[in-house]
Order: sequence, then structure tokens, then C-alpha cells
Amino acid sequence: MSASQTPPATAVPGDDEPTLLVKIFGKDRPGITAGLFDTLAAYSVDVVDIEQVVTRGRITLCALVTAPSPSQGSTGSTEGDLRATVHGWAESLNLQAEIISGRGDNRPRGTGRSHVTVLGHPLTAESAAAIAAAITSTGGNIDRIFRLAKYPVTAVEFAVSGAATEALRSVLAPEAARLGVDVAVVAAGLQRRAQRLVVMDVDSTLIQDEVIELFAAHAGCEAEVAEVTTAAMRGELDFEQSLHARVELLGGLDASVVEAVRKEVRLTPGARTLVRTLKRLGYQVGVVSGGFTQVTDALKEELGLDFASANTLEIVDGKLTGRVTGDIVDRAGKARLLRDFAQQAGVPLAQTVAIGDGANDLDMLNAAGLGVAFNAKPVVREAAHTAVNVPFLDTVLYLLGITRDEVEAAETHVG
Repeated sequence: MSASQTPPATAVPGDDEPTLLVKIFGKDRPGITAGLFDTLAAYSVDVVDIEQVVTRGRITLCALVTAPSPSQGSTGSTEGDLRATVHGWAESLNLQAEIISGRGDNRPRGTGRSHVTVLGHPLTAESAAAIAAAITSTGGNIDRIFRLAKYPVTAVEFAVSGAATEALRSVLAPEAARLGVDVAVVAAGLQRRAQRLVVMDVDSTLIQDEVIELFAAHAGCEAEVAEVTTAAMRGELDFEQSLHARVELLGGLDASVVEAVRKEVRLTPGARTLVRTLKRLGYQVGVVSGGFTQVTDALKEELGLDFASANTLEIVDGKLTGRVTGDIVDRAGKARLLRDFAQQAGVPLAQTVAIGDGANDLDMLNAAGLGVAFNAKPVVREAAHTAVNVPFLDTVLYLLGITRDEVEAAETHVG
């Protein structure tokens, strides 16, 4: 169409024009939606809005249409004729029909739109009530609710308008902690569907293990490594000091231990599904670790990751020297690497997702567009944008609006 051409008239009615809300309820079966609109077509009405949901085999179908006028239709049909015809059609299929007269379209949604994702294991009625009430307390309106997944957790998403995303997040975070459910709040819009970068911590996030402890077991110094770790947790050592102290205890180990440790590494449940699904959807995925490249490089190859960075154990003449080489990947280093990866991927920082469990991940979690604390300590959960407290890493997909059905479809097409 050229700029000089007049666009066709829109079917959306004005606020004062009569409309009908046609609601159909009953046992679902193929052909109901087609049958309703075939019935309405005889009255030359325009479709303004449609909503349909099927729950446990029961359909609720709503159609907002313009009201017929005596000049419409081949026989001068009226609203009364339409009502009688729709009710007759519904009764013939053992369905219920309700038709409500009104004017105009749906009322405009309030400014400020967000997606609120709730994960429960299980999701109780008490939790759903409390979350809905908390949303209302911010001035938000729940426009739509749908289920993302029924296992391994129940995940539902609320589309909310009328409240700022940050305001929703600040109210819902403490409520979620009180209820024992996980809640993520993200802004609505095209950005949510844009290509993203997901960056994860490794130890106790992507994998179930702490790699330094696996090496320590082979060196017979688990107790000494644990003592250094405890001192670091007490604040007596910073990460770099504790890393050097623990790695020093590994000095003299034969380099063959690297392959043994690689075989001992256990992926977190759902890790492979998470990465594979993200990759099939066009996301880029990376890891940053305070552990060692001797393990993360293997994980990068095994899982097809786009980025990986960690500390490197020095090996000389087939032995671990007890030292690391290169820049140290610490708390600040993880955040720096997130930015570096985003730049290389061509993804704005606002479209990055960071996942981690420890205080060492906090800078990265706060720098990302969405920071997810995964089975983390309270201080990390409180500082992150959202938290996941179930042992399934692929539940992070639901926070991105990806449904279980989409995950399973991706798994089915894995070649």
C-alpha cells in the first residue's frame, strides 16, 4: 500500500458501539471453535477478540463480536435471532452458551506490563491466593493466567498490567520467600523474545560438585581444603587468597588426575535439557567458574557451549605445580566476563541471564538483565532478581516464558 492510499476500515468498534460477548462452556472436542464462528458468520458480525482455554478436557471459549443490525445478514437478522441460533447450536452439542450485551472493546490495560512467573512444588491454593493479592496491592491487574508446566514443578505465568516491574518485584519477592515458592518478575515486551545470552556458574549450578573438592579427594587433602574454604566463608581470606591456598595443596598430583575428575563430574538434573533447549531456540550459552579450565573446557565441548572461562591449573612435566596461571576468575571477574561475552555475542546486557548459587556470583547476577539465584544461600537469594529453589536447572526455562510443551518438542527433534 502506498502512503497516499487510504487503509481499510478497522473492525475494532468505538467505545459506544454495541458488542456481544459470546461465551461457550462444556466438554471439549474437535470443531467447536469452527462451529461457533460458522454460526456467527450468518449474521455478518466482525470478530473483535477471542480467548480460549481447555482445562481437564473442558473448554471455555469467549468471542467478542460486533452486534448485528437489521441491515446485516441476508434476512435482516437481529441480535435476538443471533442469540437464539447460538443457544440452539450449543444445545445440539451439549454445550452451555452465555451472551452478554455491552459496548466497545475491552477496557485499555494500565501502563506498566510485566510477566510474573510462579514455580511451586507443589503450587498450593494458599500460595496462588497470596500472590494474586500481592499483585493487586501494587495496583496491578491480572490480565491473563496460563500454565507453563505441570512437572517437574507447577509453573504458571500471570500477565500483569498497571504496575511497574520493579514495584511488583519488591512486593512479590518477600511474599514468595514466606510462601516457599519461586517468583520471577520481568518486563513485558519484544525484548523478552529477543535473542539472549545465558551465562552460568559451574560448581553447584551447572554441575552438582565442587571441582576443587574432587581434586582434593585425589590428593588426600579434603580436610585441609575444607578448612581453607571455611576460613574464606568467615571473611578471613578473600577468594583469590583462598584459591591460591587450596590449589597449593594439590601440588605434585599427576596430571592424569584431570581426566579422572572430569569423569566424576555430575551434571545438575535438567542441565543438559536447559542448554539443549536454549541452543535450539537460538540463545547463546556460556559458563564462568572459579574452578578450572581443565573441567570447563570439557563441559563446553560436551554441551556445545558458546563461551567458557575459568582459572587454569598449571601443569609442568606431567604434574600439577600447585599454582594457577593467568587472570583469576573471582567475583568481579565473573561480572566482567558476562559483559565480555555479551559484547562478543552482540547481545545488550539487558538481555542477558545469569545463574549462580554463591556470593562469588553476586556481581554477575546484579549486572545481568535477569539474575537467577539457583538453590543459593539466603544472602544471594535476597540480592538476586529471582530465585529457583528446586533441584532442576531446566526450570529456569519457565522464567523465560518457555513452556514444558515447547521443551518436549525441542527434545523430540534432537538429531
